[in-house]
Amino acid sequence: MPVYKIAGLNVGFEPQYDMLRKRSEKYRCEEKADFNIGITDNLLEQQLDLYKGVGEAELEYLWMGTAFNVKLLEYNGMFLHSSTVVVDGKAYSFSAPCGTGKSTHTSLWLKLFGEKAFILNDDKAAYRKIDGKYYAYGTPFSGKHDISVNTAAELAGICFLERAEENSIERMDIDEAVPLIFSQTLRPSNLNRTIMLCDFIDELINNIPIYKLKCNMDVEAAEVAFNAMSKM
Repeated sequence: MPVYKIAGLNVGFEPQYDMLRKRSEKYRCEEKADFNIGITDNLLEQQLDLYKGVGEAELEYLWMGTAFNVKLLEYNGMFLHSSTVVVDGKAYSFSAPCGTGKSTHTSLWLKLFGEKAFILNDDKAAYRKIDGKYYAYGTPFSGKHDISVNTAAELAGICFLERAEENSIERMDIDEAVPLIFSQTLRPSNLNRTIMLCDFIDELINNIPIYKLKCNMDVEAAEVAFNAMSKM
């Protein structure tokens, strides 16, 4: 079985379709798996009946992403539905409901910083706490545009976006941040994993600053965000 290094973990799975196979190829490694994930033919058929209009290749890709992120909770990690950009070795994640403009916003960072910046993951960056520090990782589960880099960067901040005519940013209170994070990550049905998720989020928001950015689509929005988030 092929093994892929994702978020510092060696994950064994056998892609059946090109969508997952091609997106995972740059994560391929020759090491022993820490764990295996997969989807059976029977389960795939059940999911196809449940999710009408979703093809087998896309469903395999989505299911494998879910399976990985469930296991990630056991390794002091979680994912956030976000577009994550790296500047000067620090990762900045931007999250919001679909259609708000996460990818558009991080593209402004590329315009502002040029070669100093890159998109780590455009849809589901993985976070892990290792030796007391929080890191963001690229993953193969990278949205419709498949933008990801197989590397890690220390997490500097998380920001939730709102559309506005003027650009402004503020640090969020913990009580305000928690439901937003829960709304943009996987909520497992298993009680033990739910506890793991709650514990991870509790530590995360007490160690990583969380912001709210009201922004337009001008490059000034990236400048406002960076000036605030890079100072922490």
